[in-house]
Order: sequence, then structure tokens, then C-alpha cells
Amino acid sequence: MRPSRGAPAGEGGFERVDLAGRCIDLQEIDVRKWMMRSRRLFWSCLAVALVLAACATSPLGRRQLLMQSPTEMAAMGIAAFDEMKSTMPRSTNADQRRLVQCVADAITSVLTPEDMGVVVVQGWETELFADDSANAFALPGGRMGVHTGLLNVATTPDQLAAVMGHEVGHVLARHGNERVSQQVAAQGLLVGASIFTGTETPQSQQLMAALGAGAQLGLMKFSRDHESEADHIGLRLMARAGFDPREAVTLWQNMSQAASGQRPPEILSTHPSGTTRITRLRAAMPEALQLYEAARAAGRRPNCR
Repeated sequence: MRPSRGAPAGEGGFERVDLAGRCIDLQEIDVRKWMMRSRRLFWSCLAVALVLAACATSPLGRRQLLMQSPTEMAAMGIAAFDEMKSTMPRSTNADQRRLVQCVADAITSVLTPEDMGVVVVQGWETELFADDSANAFALPGGRMGVHTGLLNVATTPDQLAAVMGHEVGHVLARHGNERVSQQVAAQGLLVGASIFTGTETPQSQQLMAALGAGAQLGLMKFSRDHESEADHIGLRLMARAGFDPREAVTLWQNMSQAASGQRPPEILSTHPSGTTRITRLRAAMPEALQLYEAARAAGRRPNCR
């Protein structure tokens, strides 16, 4: 459309045009339309991406957001574990190493293709790290680590099996993939909000801070869901391997005592409280005891010590 004669030039070199007797700044039209289109496009693309990614379910039936491939996650886990082995001291206590390996082998030996699903594990590897903290972990790709400090809290092979079954449960349920995906999605939301609200004014900075806190609490909630799922899966695994599932309750009682009341409130914690955890384990115990009795009847009696 040609600008009408005599129409004054708008700011930035854009002409003002006469549409049915009204003068409208072309720059205002272009910017307004661009912003509207950009916002719709960003949120539409993000929504589509999240819907397409959230088509998986955990072993317990919970919907999951998974944006990484199983192969990618396995490679990440193996690389991280290799780095840990090169930087963290490993225990030289032969008896403790033998105990940890025995329990790990017993747990992983009962895994079926149905348990594994699409998880990529070429082989399980377990390491005992010389660290006084009561901790253990499992990474995508089938890599497990136990800290020597855990053996001061998990005082029996059955209690250690509760921890290691729990950690294997994280791998089977693809919680690592989910946490990575949640971080990516949360960062996308924050970036999008910063683009379309700006961060220059105190009000917009407060909004971004609120969004950040909300995203963090959301991720924590998912983390507590992960821990509860891993508890349930781990309870089944230890029972199927022939370990007494009732020892899982004793383990978490020991954990609560070792914490000495230092835990933050559950809403701000990435783990369920000890009381919540024990209550849920007891609720799942009847099924676990059936699996335990069946395993013992089938000759599964791990001799780990």
C-alpha cells in the first residue's frame, strides 16, 4: 500500500498511512504483530514439544516428561562414572568391597527384560568409594556407587540391599532422564518469560524470581515422587532377590536417627521425610513379603557378608 500524500513520516523512518481516514503508524503495527506472533509461536512450540515428549510412563504408571534418548542417557551416566572413578578415592577394604558387590549382583541378577524396558545397560558396574557420607547412587548406563559411610547406617546385607534396590529403581524408572528433561523445560519457561516480560524493572525482576522459585519447587516435588517410586521398586527388587524387605523400614529408621533432626521441612526437601517414607514402605509390605517368600522358596538366599 502506498502512503497517502502529505502523510507525516512516523518515527524510525516508517510512514503513516491513511486507512479509511485513520492515520496508523506502520512501525507500531509491525512491532505489535511481531510480538503477538512471537509469543504465540514460542508458547505453541514449547507446548507441542512438551506434549510430544511426555508420552512415557514410569514402571508405576506415572506420566513422565522424557526428552533424551536412552542411549544418550547411558553415555552420560558412564562418562560421569568414569570421571568419578578418576577423581574420588576408592575403598581398599576387601571385605566391604565383597559385600557391596555381592548385594549388587543379587539385585541385578533378578532383572528381566520387562524390568529393563527401553533402558540401555550393557553391563552393571559397582564401585565402593572411600567417603564418610551415608550415600549411594546409580547412574544411567548401569553404574552404581556406594560410599563407605553408608555401611555405618545400613548395618546388615538386607539393609544395604534396600538402598541398592532403591538406586537401581531410579535407573529402571528413568528418573535421570526425567530430571534432565525437567531442567530443560524449566529453563525454557524462564527464558521465554524473560524474553516477553523483560528483566529491567523491579516488578519484572520480582516476577522472574517468583518463576524461578516456582520452577525449583516443582522440580523438588518431582524429585520426591522419584524417591517414592524408587523406594517401591527397590522394595520389590530386594524381595525378589531374597532379601528381607522388612529391613527397609529398619534402614530408614536408622537414616532418620543418623540425620539427628537436621532435615529441612519436607516441602523444601528433595526426599520424602523419614515418617512419610516408612509409612509408604509399610503399605507396600504385604506385596513385598509375598515376593520374598516366593524367592526363598525358589532358592534365592543371598549369602552376602
